[in-house]
Amino acid sequence: MPAEYLLADRDMSITPVAFSLMASFMSAITLLGVSSENYHFGIQFVIINLSYIMFTAIAAYLYLPVFFKLQATSAYEYLERRYGKAARLAASCCYSLQMILYMSIVLYAPALTLEALTGITRHTAILSVGLVCTFYSTIGGMKAVLMTDVFQSLLMFAAVFSVIICAVIQKGSFAEIWRIAEKGGRTTLLNFDPDPTVRHSWFTLIIGGGVTFLSLYGVNQTQVQRYLTIRSLKNARKALWLNLPILSLLSLSTSFAGLSIYSKYYNCDPVLANNIRQDDQLMPYFVVDSMGHIPGLSGIFVAGIFSASLSSLSAGLNSMAAVTMEDYWKPVYKSVKGRDFPEKACTFLTKCLALFYGISCVAIAFLAQYLGGVLQASLTIFGVVGGPLLGLFTLGMFTTIPNQRGALTGLFVGLSLALWMAFGGPKPPPPKLPVSTSGCEDGVLRNITTSTSIHNNNDYFWLYRVSYLYNGVFGLISTLFVGYTSSLLFKYIFKEDSEDLDPNLFVPPLAKRLKRWRRSYKIATLEEQMELHSNTGNGK
Repeated sequence: MPAEYLLADRDMSITPVAFSLMASFMSAITLLGVSSENYHFGIQFVIINLSYIMFTAIAAYLYLPVFFKLQATSAYEYLERRYGKAARLAASCCYSLQMILYMSIVLYAPALTLEALTGITRHTAILSVGLVCTFYSTIGGMKAVLMTDVFQSLLMFAAVFSVIICAVIQKGSFAEIWRIAEKGGRTTLLNFDPDPTVRHSWFTLIIGGGVTFLSLYGVNQTQVQRYLTIRSLKNARKALWLNLPILSLLSLSTSFAGLSIYSKYYNCDPVLANNIRQDDQLMPYFVVDSMGHIPGLSGIFVAGIFSASLSSLSAGLNSMAAVTMEDYWKPVYKSVKGRDFPEKACTFLTKCLALFYGISCVAIAFLAQYLGGVLQASLTIFGVVGGPLLGLFTLGMFTTIPNQRGALTGLFVGLSLALWMAFGGPKPPPPKLPVSTSGCEDGVLRNITTSTSIHNNNDYFWLYRVSYLYNGVFGLISTLFVGYTSSLLFKYIFKEDSEDLDPNLFVPPLAKRLKRWRRSYKIATLEEQMELHSNTGNGK
């Protein structure tokens, strides 16, 4: 049955769902990208965890109840009930594009690891990871995905902790690692610059990171589908809150792993020394260089990296199959055949769709190398599409004014602006902190510094200098503003009357007000009818 394959019969417990919520978007990108981020830019990135705390509450108490009342396999069915079929189809297409691009990066990340550790080519690694994940995601369905996510999450933690423990043993203490990082300028945390062109500050990380988080944990199909595997709203909220410490622990430990790696290579950068080709290979290179002689440790690390990718890929494949079935195939079949698609055939076709998307992501993964660093590339993709989609849902859930014409206009403007900001150029290079090769064994004495002083950022167009974390924020704000104002305009032009909307389509505070209004309206109408009936009787 589709409910069993896509929603695990809605009988999952809290703990596996909490781990799966973390593992769905904390992939090998997190392990490789966050450690590289802290190595090159410092530990400022950890501030993003504060946004997770604040926006978890918003997702749990405002967005999640709406989807639980809906109880639909596809989150985008909400948009059809609120706006119309066109809005549902547009959002579903955006989601599909977002996930295909993201999963291609997820596949590409472990390929970097295997190349650095074993010398296996990236192409071979992409094919092996992609085909294995496609196989078990296609056969097992959501229950298999959730249960494997738990074990894969534990392997992810084992991989990160092995790096930290090894560095502590080498340097003697956590304090020594911090001292080296502090000397290298990598422990700055108090950057409160409100300038949106600053790559990472408290403002960009909390606001930009928070919007990205909310677009994933509030309205993204992958996460909504996981919430619905739990029977009650109360337990789904518990799973979301339990996800928070798991997610933050992985983020913080991976960040410290970046400083741990820097403590070893602060005076002999592996990229400058031509030992590796890309910054995202720093962690696997550290494992080979520091733990390669210890039996089993390299294997644990490889297992952790692969587990991280498998968990995210399986989540994406299952969710994309659900969206395609519910938003594309079933409506088309009904319009052509005049009847619903038979339930017996749903599971088989959904498995075929998962297989198709798995093969497609493997093919696109070969292009991921052109997107730059894996962390920034993935966050950019989530922001560009997630911000406008969050705006589309927020318009519908928080206000009664927007209609389909206005909402789609807002979505188009928001997507266009976010895409322009993300992929327009030229852009200034990110201001990396100094690295050196003065301590390398070959005796090469040179210090390389990447800083904003080399490039005058004012020469670049302002929109191209805005932090990549604000792509989603600009997309969200423009979708909200244009969607709301254009809805008012379209209502005026086409003389549209206000619809009698279902209160269950709105966030709980607004839903309560609408229910009270409807009750009072119905009572008033009944009183008028009784009065009219009484007057008619007296007239007789």
